[in-house]
Amino acid sequence: MTFAHPAYFLLLVLFIPLVLWYMLMRRHYEPALRFSATEAFRHLPLSPRVLLVHLPFILRLVIFLLIIIVLARPQTSIPQSRKEVKGIDIMIAMDISISMLTPDLLPNRMEAAKQVAYEFIASRKNDNIGLTLFGGEAFTQCPMTTDHAALLSTFRNVSCELQSTGVISEGTAIGMGLTNAVSRLMTSNAPSKVVILITDGANNTGDISPLTAAEMAQKKGVRIYTIAVGKQGVVKQPVGMLPNGELYYANVQSDMDPITLKAIAKTTGGLYYAADSEGKLREIYKDIDRLEQRKLAVHHLQKRYEAYLPFAVAAFVLLILEILLSLTWLRRIP
Repeated sequence: MTFAHPAYFLLLVLFIPLVLWYMLMRRHYEPALRFSATEAFRHLPLSPRVLLVHLPFILRLVIFLLIIIVLARPQTSIPQSRKEVKGIDIMIAMDISISMLTPDLLPNRMEAAKQVAYEFIASRKNDNIGLTLFGGEAFTQCPMTTDHAALLSTFRNVSCELQSTGVISEGTAIGMGLTNAVSRLMTSNAPSKVVILITDGANNTGDISPLTAAEMAQKKGVRIYTIAVGKQGVVKQPVGMLPNGELYYANVQSDMDPITLKAIAKTTGGLYYAADSEGKLREIYKDIDRLEQRKLAVHHLQKRYEAYLPFAVAAFVLLILEILLSLTWLRRIP
């Protein structure tokens, strides 16, 4: 408890003259009966009135003390903390070319990448996160949002069917995917802007090269983390579609381009990762989560409340009690 006007406690020095005045006045005006000897009264029991004869004066002192406390304005305070969370704007650029159905990660590269991305999104509760998809073309599947439930619902429907059914053109346009994702971050005022690029191939189509897109990102203050999904070397990969709609697989040389992915990351101040297993993917996302920490500003506040009312009520009650006692049970006969 604190006091807004503690100087009023200096009035406590008045207790000394009040007590001295009471003792002197009582001795001067105390009624008495003259007896030749008081020995006969020495062993008489003391009545409650005699024992409590000073109670009215004590009550007055307590009332005076309570009034001083009220004047000093007692206050209670409740500590509060206000947290301001400054999130990070993140665009996930995911490759949806047919090669992402390669089963070297179970059940395939696409599903493994999606599963780990779910966990990453769920852990970034205060961040704006969006989703760009690209094959031979690029488009925004979900603008940046903090409604992660809606984002995850959209994410679950991501597949390679758009390319396998001919809705988007064949190929892997990494540069176009990056450009689309970076364009979504250009108007962002977030302290940190990030693109996470997930691909398993090399740029082989599109009007913008990956390095040109990286230079654009670097000028806009966007960091790009590049993730090469899948195993390098000879892999069993879908290379076409049979008349019955099933994919045709063949052993082919993986066309990953780690050199370009490393250059993209280096240009923007990000990092390059190679993910040849779901466990490695999970480690990569944890590393990105650690590197891109949210900024948390904590403001410590104190909310004060006036606490004089109980003391004022107590003083009023004691005043009424002192008046009643002085006029009735402890009334002094002049």
